[in-house]
Amino acid sequence: MADDRRLAVCIMGPTASGKSRLAMALAELTDAEIISVDSAQVYRGMDIGTAKPTQAERARVPHHLIDVADPVEHYSAGRFRDEALAAMQDIAARGRLPLLVGGTLLYFRALLEGLSQLPGRDSALRAKLDAQAAIVGWPALHRQLAEHDPVSAGRIQSRDAQRIQRALEVLMLTGQPLSRLQAEVTPQPPADWRFLRIGLVPENRQLLAQRISARFAQMMEQGLLAEVQALRDRGDLGPRTPALRAVGYRQLWRQLAGDETLESACEQAIVATRQLAKRQLTWLRSQGLEMRLDPFVADALPLVLARVEAARAAR
Repeated sequence: MADDRRLAVCIMGPTASGKSRLAMALAELTDAEIISVDSAQVYRGMDIGTAKPTQAERARVPHHLIDVADPVEHYSAGRFRDEALAAMQDIAARGRLPLLVGGTLLYFRALLEGLSQLPGRDSALRAKLDAQAAIVGWPALHRQLAEHDPVSAGRIQSRDAQRIQRALEVLMLTGQPLSRLQAEVTPQPPADWRFLRIGLVPENRQLLAQRISARFAQMMEQGLLAEVQALRDRGDLGPRTPALRAVGYRQLWRQLAGDETLESACEQAIVATRQLAKRQLTWLRSQGLEMRLDPFVADALPLVLARVEAARAAR
């Protein structure tokens, strides 16, 4: 039986693994348009630290879901899913191929598997948790979370204020652990789409770590510190603003506040990026990828191009 679902290609991988470069080359060869799957690239004014494609690259290949929100906004996985599906529909209607590229795992899960029905944000409860954390510290609230939801606590670092707050918020609003609610989700991929999931999985962790360090050094040379200073100068953003929880931004924000030396902030940013890459790789290895390759070993482009063309021909 013919498969009438439309095709979308996903290029997933850890930070600094070459996803964007591969996607640009692939898009130009397949008449594709890129949809960014990046929780920081959605924000305007956050360009250097998110490794956003340049204006010249965007002129060569259309990009979607970049610069669609102000940093003061809360951009959710649900909003991403809705806007990504709308972009996919628009791209396919023009006879082109949707190419979803990025490393934000939550966004890929939202698109491919659906979202659990979780309560919305409660400003009063969040303010209460913030006040409590100011007294006892977020590690203490992390221990409190571990008593009631050890699964979520095991996934969250003890100083990850944003995720600790959300897990406690859900627990207090529903009386149920966040991990249980998330586990109750039945995978619901969009019925009209078939996905070709391609994972870039570097086996040489040391080389990936070196690339992460080199890329951050390049970002600093390009003016990342000044970019963070410009965000700070706005006056309406703070260290708890979700956009500024992005790796690199939160460490340099602390440096500009006088809480860290520049050397220490840069080192912490690099370490945090390596930790992020480790989590991304762990998730990728758990996925049923249609194609997995090591981008540091062989030229990925011809291999990926052949697989995409075969998927387009399969009906």
